[in-house]
Amino acid sequence: MSCSAEALDRVFLQLGPLSIYWYGVIIAAGAYLGLWLAVRETERLGLKKDLMIDAVVIAIPVAIISARIYYVIFEWERYAGSSLLNIFAIWEGGIAIHGALIGSVITAIVYARVKKVSVWMLLDIAAPSIILGQAIGRWGNFMNQEAHGGPVSESFYNNFMQYLPEFITNQMCIGGTMYHPTFLYESTWNILGFILLLVLRRYNPLRGEIFLSYVIWYSVGRFFIEGLRTDSLYLVGEIRTAQAISIVLVIAGITAIIFRRKTKMADKHYNGKKA
Repeated sequence: MSCSAEALDRVFLQLGPLSIYWYGVIIAAGAYLGLWLAVRETERLGLKKDLMIDAVVIAIPVAIISARIYYVIFEWERYAGSSLLNIFAIWEGGIAIHGALIGSVITAIVYARVKKVSVWMLLDIAAPSIILGQAIGRWGNFMNQEAHGGPVSESFYNNFMQYLPEFITNQMCIGGTMYHPTFLYESTWNILGFILLLVLRRYNPLRGEIFLSYVIWYSVGRFFIEGLRTDSLYLVGEIRTAQAISIVLVIAGITAIIFRRKTKMADKHYNGKKA
């Protein structure tokens, strides 16, 4: 449907020639809140808070770099014909969460081996923080007017979108057309996932199952939401990369939980007590 509205200013603060964008501020806020929560949980479990602080300090830059590399690889045609400096213009958007997860998990594995601690313990502690950071980070996409869905119908607007805050509907009015706020759908799904993981944590599941539950929950939501987006990365033909990976992760997550239980590989609970 057609619309008319002025977009929000993407610049948070202008310091002379230096522009600080809302995108970066929001991503940083999500990362900081996630770190704060993870550190609190680390201390609650009787561990030194430096264990998680050091892990996150290393993981965040690796995750951002790997997320950007992942995005650029699947969008190479977009960057091949332009200045290579555009590859580093992360403030313009263009990072992929699956790339960030790959970098984060690799970092956790290496870090756990160096520190001689359980990688599953680290991933379980971090899982709620990760999904909350994703929920917050999607609002950076909102400010950039990216990661949105296709045009909405008149009936969808009347039955749903008109009840959203005006600043959201105005920001989803792009080039005179109203688009699906898929950033909002995913942010809401992730917040529900965050609550689910906190509840699951109270039941003290087997070590590794909080992180694997995060992988399954996020992937299910991402599969369906990705189908609405207009900026998807494509694997082959019409196969969307995020959807293909989501299917793989759901299967892998469920299989890992079952396999680790049957083989007794998960021999400790979340709090470290023997199963």
